[in-house]
Amino acid sequence: MTNTQSKKVNNSIKRKRFLTQFFTYFYLILLSIIIIFPLLVTISSAFRPGNLTSFTFDLGGAWTLDNFKTLFNDTLYGTWYMNTLIVAVLTTIIQVFIITLTGYAYSRYDFIGRKKSLMFFLIIQMVPTTAALTAFFVMAWLFGALNHYWFLIMIYVGGGIPMNAWLMKGYFDTVPYTLDESAKLDGAGHFRIFYQIVLPLVRPMIAVQALWAFMGPFGDFMLAKFLLRTKESYTVAVGLQTFITDSKNQRVTLFAAGAILIAVPICTLFFFLQKNFVSGLTKGGTKG
Repeated sequence: MTNTQSKKVNNSIKRKRFLTQFFTYFYLILLSIIIIFPLLVTISSAFRPGNLTSFTFDLGGAWTLDNFKTLFNDTLYGTWYMNTLIVAVLTTIIQVFIITLTGYAYSRYDFIGRKKSLMFFLIIQMVPTTAALTAFFVMAWLFGALNHYWFLIMIYVGGGIPMNAWLMKGYFDTVPYTLDESAKLDGAGHFRIFYQIVLPLVRPMIAVQALWAFMGPFGDFMLAKFLLRTKESYTVAVGLQTFITDSKNQRVTLFAAGAILIAVPICTLFFFLQKNFVSGLTKGGTKG
């Protein structure tokens, strides 16, 4: 290859590399703007004095904390917040417990109906939750569960099992089965293998499942609106909606302030679980 041809090849490689980097950074910047701009609008509206009839983006002017004080002093926001925390924590604990055991069972054991039940999980997942709102309402009415959090938690947990069980099973499958066999040779039982050997290796997926389950009740509006009938029992998503549904009394600043506070427990849990969001924990698991 001559020097001229070599230079052309190098220039072509540099050009492709430049274009790749350019479009990558352009995409990342565009995505950041799409994500950050609504957050800035919400923050700008939350700290505005007085009231607004619509969301605004204005980082100048006076800022105040009065909207946050009003939320807890003059509205039921504190009650809604605690209601949501209770539902979210219980949903997280129950759902993660069930999904972890389900994923382990499907990954490590062969039983009758295993494949068919996995396919059934996929079919169930294809039906959107909103399509069953009427059925959920009728069930709650028949069981006397309207305005009761236990029924709402059951729906959240049940709705999260099908797809998340698949994901958990797939992650358990990445743990080498030779670890189980080695533990059995050392006299370990089924529970000890699960708890002491396999479970620590799937902590990243458990952390992801916990975060998803915890976020669900904070963002859900439709189910909670259908099943919770009094203002005192509302979750935070339903309660905040009341601030902007009345066209004659729009309280946008309170809505924005309440929306910001929703992020506090979610961000706290994320930072608490962040150390577990690591891939490749099972690499080297068979060494030694």
